[in-house]
Amino acid sequence: MDNTEIPVKIKVKTTIDRQESFELITFGRYFQKGEASFLKYEEVQEEGTVRTIVKLAGNEALILRGGAVKMRLPFELNRVLRGSYEMPFGVFETMTLAKRIEHTEGRIDILYDFTLQGEPAGTYHLEITFQEERK
Repeated sequence: MDNTEIPVKIKVKTTIDRQESFELITFGRYFQKGEASFLKYEEVQEEGTVRTIVKLAGNEALILRGGAVKMRLPFELNRVLRGSYEMPFGVFETMTLAKRIEHTEGRIDILYDFTLQGEPAGTYHLEITFQEERK
């Protein structure tokens, strides 16, 4: 069981309904624990620092965000799962339906339908690429 954290350079690209696209380049850590792989990183937003953990295991994934934004987005292939998105003015219920969860060396690809408070918010494509940071 390898628990060594590897420093990585991360590129996060989120595309909504194939129209809007956001990109983030940051640094973080990648490690494996048992059957699961984890990617941890932080991003600084106007509201403050947001810590993100992406967990992958088999056909499931989980994105946890803490700090200025609190979010729990669970994914399981072809299943609707409930999550939450917490903002200063309240907690919103989210639902995800993962159409694709792929995890290869240095790449995470999740395609999902996202629902916020019962309203469809679009089809999201999350692409995360990462590589070991060279000293």
